[in-house]
Amino acid sequence: MHILIIINDPPYGSEKPYQALRLADALLQIEESIELTLFLTADAVLCAKVNQKTPNGYYNIERMLKLVMKKGMIFACRTCLEARGLSQSDLIEDIHIARMGDLAQLTLEADKVLIY
Repeated sequence: MHILIIINDPPYGSEKPYQALRLADALLQIEESIELTLFLTADAVLCAKVNQKTPNGYYNIERMLKLVMKKGMIFACRTCLEARGLSQSDLIEDIHIARMGDLAQLTLEADKVLIY
């Protein structure tokens, strides 16, 4: 089964990315055969920023993304990155930069699409 999770909200200030990543991790732990893809769009592209510093005891989206990346693929919207002044060098290693056409294709290929 192929699951696509689209995240729209910024990494902090909203718990949507946090909850989406918790779900992604749980899905990957429960069912090893799941093909999981995350697509970061709008302010969620900031989730992929490298070297995030958070207070002790507070969740860290960068670390959570890296856990998901061990078994899944993560894409970030090129247009959204450019609008926020980010480039590949600002991102966690192995984040794939993609376009809206790529998201359209991923959506068509997915068995389930979840949007946060």
